[in-house]
Amino acid sequence: MDGQDEPRWTFLTNHAHVLVCIAENPDLRGREIAELVGVSERRVQGIIRDLVDAGYVSRSRDGRRNHYTINLDGGLRHPLEDDHTVGELLAMLGRLP
Repeated sequence: MDGQDEPRWTFLTNHAHVLVCIAENPDLRGREIAELVGVSERRVQGIIRDLVDAGYVSRSRDGRRNHYTINLDGGLRHPLEDDHTVGELLAMLGRLP
C-alpha cells in the first residue's frame, strides 16, 4: 500500500477499535475517538452504548467530560474466542495501561 489507499477491511471491528482508544486514553471525547477510528461521532456513541450495556465499559462523569473504565475480565463474544478476555485482547495489542 502506498499510504493513499484505504484498507477495505481490517482484522478488528469498530467496537475493538473504540476499546483500544479508550484503553489508551479513558478521557477521550467521542469526537476524538471517531476521528481515530474513522467513523462518525454518532456511530461511536452507539458503540460505547453497546459496550456499556454489555458490561465491557463503565462510564462516569468528570465535570463536563466522560471517563471510561474497561472491564478487563469481560469475555470475548464470539464462540471462537469466548475463552479469552478483553484484557487479553488489549494485552496482545500492547494497549494495557
